[in-house]
Amino acid sequence: MTMPLPEAHSAFEPVRQQRVESLNLEVQEFRHRETGAMHYHLAADNRENVFLVALRTVPEDSTGVAHILEHTALCGSERYPVRDPFFMMLRRSLNTFMNAFTSSDWTAYPFASQNRKDFNNLLEVYLDAVFFSRLDPLDFAQEGHRVEFAEANNPQSELQFKGVVFNEMKGAMSSVPSVLWGKLCEHLFPTTTYHFNSGGEPENIPDLTYEQLVAFYRSHYHPSNAIFMTYGDITAAEHQQTFEERALHRFQRQDLRIQVPPEQHLPAPIRASDHYAYDESDDTANKTHLVIGWMLGESSDLEQMLEAQLLSSVLLENSGSPLQHALETTDLGQSPSPLCGLEDSMREMVFVCGIEGSEAEHADALEEMVLSVLNDVAENGIGEDRLQAVLHQLELHQREVSGDGYPYGLQLILQALGCATHYSDPIAVLNLDPVIETLRERIEDPDYIKRLARKLLLENPHRVTLVMEPDSDLSARRLQQEAKRLEAIKAAMDADQKAATVALAADLVARQQQVDDESILPKVELSDVPASMPELEFAEHGDGPLPLTTYGQGTNGLVYQQLVTPLPRLSEEQQAILPLYTSFLTELGLGAESYREAQHRQSAEVGSIHAFTSLRGKVDDAQSVQGKFILSSKALLRNTMQQAQLMADTLHTVRFDETERIRELVSQQRARRDQSVTGNGHGLAMAAACAGMSPLARLNHQLSGLAGIRQLRQLDDSLADSAEASRFAATLAEVHQQVSAMPGQLLAVAEPEAMTQVKDAAAKAWAARAAADASVFQLDAVKESRAEFWVANTQVNFCARAYPTVPVEHPDAAALTVLGGFLRNGYLHRAIREQGGAYGGGASQDSSIGAFRFYSYRDPRLEDTLADFDASISWLLEERHEARALEESILGVIGSLDKPGSPAGEAKQHFHNRLFGRTHAQREAFRQQVLAVSLEDLRRVGQTYLQAERASTAVVSNAAQLEANAALCERLMLKVEKL
Repeated sequence: MTMPLPEAHSAFEPVRQQRVESLNLEVQEFRHRETGAMHYHLAADNRENVFLVALRTVPEDSTGVAHILEHTALCGSERYPVRDPFFMMLRRSLNTFMNAFTSSDWTAYPFASQNRKDFNNLLEVYLDAVFFSRLDPLDFAQEGHRVEFAEANNPQSELQFKGVVFNEMKGAMSSVPSVLWGKLCEHLFPTTTYHFNSGGEPENIPDLTYEQLVAFYRSHYHPSNAIFMTYGDITAAEHQQTFEERALHRFQRQDLRIQVPPEQHLPAPIRASDHYAYDESDDTANKTHLVIGWMLGESSDLEQMLEAQLLSSVLLENSGSPLQHALETTDLGQSPSPLCGLEDSMREMVFVCGIEGSEAEHADALEEMVLSVLNDVAENGIGEDRLQAVLHQLELHQREVSGDGYPYGLQLILQALGCATHYSDPIAVLNLDPVIETLRERIEDPDYIKRLARKLLLENPHRVTLVMEPDSDLSARRLQQEAKRLEAIKAAMDADQKAATVALAADLVARQQQVDDESILPKVELSDVPASMPELEFAEHGDGPLPLTTYGQGTNGLVYQQLVTPLPRLSEEQQAILPLYTSFLTELGLGAESYREAQHRQSAEVGSIHAFTSLRGKVDDAQSVQGKFILSSKALLRNTMQQAQLMADTLHTVRFDETERIRELVSQQRARRDQSVTGNGHGLAMAAACAGMSPLARLNHQLSGLAGIRQLRQLDDSLADSAEASRFAATLAEVHQQVSAMPGQLLAVAEPEAMTQVKDAAAKAWAARAAADASVFQLDAVKESRAEFWVANTQVNFCARAYPTVPVEHPDAAALTVLGGFLRNGYLHRAIREQGGAYGGGASQDSSIGAFRFYSYRDPRLEDTLADFDASISWLLEERHEARALEESILGVIGSLDKPGSPAGEAKQHFHNRLFGRTHAQREAFRQQVLAVSLEDLRRVGQTYLQAERASTAVVSNAAQLEANAALCERLMLKVEKL
């Protein structure tokens, strides 16, 4: 509903205000009178306030200018002329989120905080960074790219490319889905900015000059090209006063209309082919990706966007959807492409489907199969019940108050940002209810979905079929080309240029080591930290068939339910398939229903249903592990009874006789896990390094780590034998039989007034539940050192070193937790990121497994990084440190402990913490221990636990790095492991 104009600061003109009932907030729109900058404020009763300023950035090449500028803009500004204000503020803040993003056609700078003083501090720093950045050439050299001699001060040595973004993008372009998406866009968008890689292609990044960076900043980073978006309980007028005083009053309107023009439509479908680097082995059979992409209508047209979402969901939502089913069951490839679905963040939307694990010669057959499915939909349509289920999912997604990853307010802002970027209405995309109702009326016409299939896909000639084949020599050729380029650069250098290169490296080191006056930056103090954490209220009910714990939370009409049981004792073979068992449990048939029918039922009745295990070391003994099985779901309140019954049916009637389906699921899981290496290589390396420190750490490595990926590949290969597939299905059934026999309890989270309905549904659904006491899950103790070099398909390195420590109730756990941030802030960030060029690096204590871990992420170095891990310990023990650095690390830990989640997420976390002995009192005690940590405590725990002879090391890299580091592997006795 439209409301009276909102109150505004005098520098801003109010445009409109609209209530969005489904989100329980008012959206307010303002325009800055002088510059034309837009401000959208999402007024909500939420103390986690969010700010974002976005600039339309439209690169015309793949040098990564927008991405490098995003990094460099945060390296010092007019009011804050220090070297690294962004990372300094990270540690002087109680923020719940701080980052910056470069998208394909915008760059955004968001943060969130629950503390008003902290929010204002960050707002002033962000405004100055964006609109008054210094753009020091040395920062461009550090964050973007530069050349350095391999041996400092020796112009006779080889040249090397260095730079944070340069190495970040080398890592990003090791990700096959990233390469695949970039190549598809290259062909789908031959004339607009989406043709280019806004993050930067490693071979193009060195083409960018400092002068070009500055010119891009001046042409794009102006308030006339800016969009301000805020969320929370601070008023729009209060925000606007800061915007005006700290930035906008210094600008005059510019005649700017930076935008992406519409793409020229292809007259006919095209076929394109390319290659991606595959470094694991020379065996490239069945490693080809085949994808088909269509350019659709404009994302800023809300009706077009929801129609595209509707058709995409009809075709691909779950395994019962016609196109998804065809892609999952075809013999043409291993599994559906990770790109499958609708991309609606760019000006024109893109619909993609395809397969991976295929061969190039199957491209024609894939096209034929996909078009056949689309023709069937266009001829025969889809049942109205299926269409209603899709709209049900849209409604549920619109209503859900999320916030367990990104802050909820930031998710809403990002949902609206695309439309604002393209000069369209961002408020409409937040208020989907009217359009959903329109779609609900339209689907009553049985020809509606048929027409959509024809219009959007079958009769749309703007289609690209992309064949991406693996090339086991591509990485080597790229390295050779890079070496030749560097040789040519060096050959063209005169003595002055060589001296300048040496001087640049020396100047950069000096700048990285200089100690800035941080007092010019605002900060919060320990005195600003809340005295305690809020305690959630809950109720326990013992009058039903199962014990029930309820939390009354503001869930906006959603109900969250979980069944929780202890994990039973399992054999090693059964333990090894636990992640597959929980993943498959809700993907199979129920009773007389096939898996496709069960998938449709899920879509119609719940927002999601999934199973998982939760394993934690005991609070006082990391060698003793507790395990729980959880079946979890969410649904709209009107479907509470169906939700509870679906959960009961899933546990009691799931079918493990769909052997072919199980084989497909294993293959899909393998594909997803293979793709995780480039994005989570540091996590996998840490898991490998910690695997000898506790039974849970070892199990993590075996189930979800590198050892688990290798085991999954072997399993997938073995299931080609039908007898082996039947045996595996039988083992899954055995695990389920043991799990379903364990005694259980229920958790429900809903709005207080819904609890009677929730309790009644639970009592009916679980009335027949019977369980017998059985032996509970346990693991044998383990304490051993590890030293491993894992060879994977990655162009960059991920390094980890770990030391055995203590569980959370040990008196030293708090000091070790603070030590992680202290080492990162004081030493590792500078050594590994700034000087070493890695995208990230740090250290942390994991008390659940009793381990302290060092890591680097997308790292060009290997041996030097491992040396930096050791050097940071020496720095801790030998240098004199300031109390300020300790306070910053404590603030970081407290900020993490106090970080809010969604209403449902906080309740679930509270419940599960209690299950594992992490009571509110225990967590409060730990929080107080953190606040009391001293510098002497840090030295003491560093000296006690971080001893060289106790270290374990793991590296994830490639075959070329293995060969180049043979001496290091021999010295550290790194065992070579291959995926």
